[in-house]
Amino acid sequence: MKDLETTLNTISESEPFKTGWYIKDLKANKIYTRFGDDVFPSASTRKTSIMMAALAAVHRKELDLREECILEERLQDDVKSGTLQFMTPGTKLPFRDVLVNMMITSDNVSTQMVLERISLEQMNEYCRSLGMEKTSHTIKFPPSNLPYDHDLYAVTTTSPADQGLLLDLIVKGARDEAAAAKLGSTPELCRFALDVLTWQRLTKIIAAHLPTGTVVGNKTGTGKRGRMDMGIVYRNEEPLFIMTYYTDQVPIDMPNGLPGHAAANQLGARLARACWDAIA
Repeated sequence: MKDLETTLNTISESEPFKTGWYIKDLKANKIYTRFGDDVFPSASTRKTSIMMAALAAVHRKELDLREECILEERLQDDVKSGTLQFMTPGTKLPFRDVLVNMMITSDNVSTQMVLERISLEQMNEYCRSLGMEKTSHTIKFPPSNLPYDHDLYAVTTTSPADQGLLLDLIVKGARDEAAAAKLGSTPELCRFALDVLTWQRLTKIIAAHLPTGTVVGNKTGTGKRGRMDMGIVYRNEEPLFIMTYYTDQVPIDMPNGLPGHAAANQLGARLARACWDAIA
């Protein structure tokens, strides 16, 4: 496994931007990190913690997955991700579907619907309760005119290790009531969360270089300063490894003329494939 760590660092150093990751081999119970405790812009990877906080509120009976949510025109303003920005105001859908849409299409109309039911203060309290000390939810969603060189703390921030911890808790919580309780949840709700992650429509990073048909449960992030992804990779229907991947200071265009986001996506895909090939 030391060879894997060397390979991952070599791949990471092949590009000029900052690359951080957290890898957990779930079979050997070993963790490998690069800048794992450093703070990065979270982009939409933050939505996994939002989903889990919402499910904890469902467990406490403060929220209901069957609650009817109404699409309001005001929530569509300046939204650039997802599908509800194009839908007819007044459309009704259950809170369950709002959560799903927030996750699998990274829909920011849906994200606002959730964060009108759970405050940013509650989100930060929830993350702290899990031990996610480097995670700070600051805004409901970033404005589209946010500059490339924006201040790090103008957006929600996190660390690769924080998101790895969260995914590890969800995997354990799906099988164990005590582990689920740490998330304020139940095994059933944790299994629902894992299902939602595997329904992901945005698969350009962790899943991109894995064998066709590989099951991956992930949540991507598209930030002005970089690209991110966090996920669980399965083999033979069992979780094989957890990977969280964060980049920062990614150039708009690379020296070879290709877009910086394409280089960041490819780098993450190469890292995931290296893990797939090395972890038995």
